Amino acid sequence: MSRTTDVAEKATPPEGAKTQLRVGRLVKAHGLKGALKLELYTDDPAGRFAPGSTFTLQVPESSAWHRKTLTVREFRWMNTHPVAFFEGVDDRDAAEGLVKAILWIDADATAQPIEEDAWYDHQLVGLDVVRDGVSVGTIVRVDHMPAQDLLIIKAGENEVMVPFVAAIVPEVDVAAGRVTVTPPPGLFEDLADDADEAPSDDAGAAEPSAPDAQTD
Repeated sequence: MSRTTDVAEKATPPEGAKTQLRVGRLVKAHGLKGALKLELYTDDPAGRFAPGSTFTLQVPESSAWHRKTLTVREFRWMNTHPVAFFEGVDDRDAAEGLVKAILWIDADATAQPIEEDAWYDHQLVGLDVVRDGVSVGTIVRVDHMPAQDLLIIKAGENEVMVPFVAAIVPEVDVAAGRVTVTPPPGLFEDLADDADEAPSDDAGAAEPSAPDAQTD
């Protein structure tokens, strides 16, 4: 859940279906005993990171943790920062190997987010994307990056990456099947080259303009 997990279907998932819910990211090793500071993507950190909670990991394929799970041993707050200890992570070197990993859990795909201004991926995929009242494409997936989420929009033959932030995606209307975007110039179309817009030297020489000349 966030201002947005990963289901690439527009249809409502069947009852009991599971999807993945992103709940945190490991941002920094803390101390010498394997602790890691967390960036939280949940309103219930104590529940999500209770001892015994297990996560699947989003890490590079080159990581020793690729395709492995991570289980919480202890969760606590240190100087207002959430910190967790995990089974099998017993020293700082091991913790360093997990920095930037994103933590996911299984969730009921039919459940609705309880946070305002938050959606599951399966609710967003397939929605129409509208700019100035005109459809410009369809959401095909959501990419979860360390800094922010990206809506991947199929626009004609191209895929456009749109940061999922309120300034660019001010409205999400799941019931109506659309999201409204206010993208900066050039996001959905190529900007004209300066050379294409500038008048040629010949044109400028042929019709010089006087300071007080009037135009139609």
